[in-house]
Amino acid sequence: MHTTSTASEVSSPHARQAAGQGAGSREFLTFRLGREEYGIDILSVQEIRGYSTSTHMANTPAHVLGVVNLRGVIVPIVDLRMKFELEEVVYGDLTVTIVLNIGERVIGVVVDSVSDVIELQASQIQAAPAMSGGVGTDHVTGIGTIKQGDTERMLILMDIEKLMSSPEMGLVAQTLQ
Repeated sequence: MHTTSTASEVSSPHARQAAGQGAGSREFLTFRLGREEYGIDILSVQEIRGYSTSTHMANTPAHVLGVVNLRGVIVPIVDLRMKFELEEVVYGDLTVTIVLNIGERVIGVVVDSVSDVIELQASQIQAAPAMSGGVGTDHVTGIGTIKQGDTERMLILMDIEKLMSSPEMGLVAQTLQ
């Protein structure tokens, strides 16, 4: 399955299950940060919104841009480009906020662009390589490979819930309550 995601809201987990997602496969929302493409489990995604500025909160980590009011819910906004210390962070026409359901909380993450929703079979996912030297890869669950003609597209698959609830994100107290 390879569909372009232009919807402002992703269907509910119940609707996706009813659609008959195959055994041994998982669906991922793919997005770009810099030159790399990432994938997160579609079941964590509530909706995709165009980027808008947020209200800055004092004494928060640099990667926490602030908060927005999303239909009466105050949502912290995290810029993953800043968190991953990517080169220059520029907000453009393709910049979006992915709104996630993490435990009992709603958290927004800013990314360069959203690509599509893809289904990967277990055979298309390889274990994440072991890294050392202080590189934080606890949230990387594997590398997905998609063949497109004679080329291969690689996705860095992330456990977005683990990343968002990690102590360095500064959202632990709010996320784990």
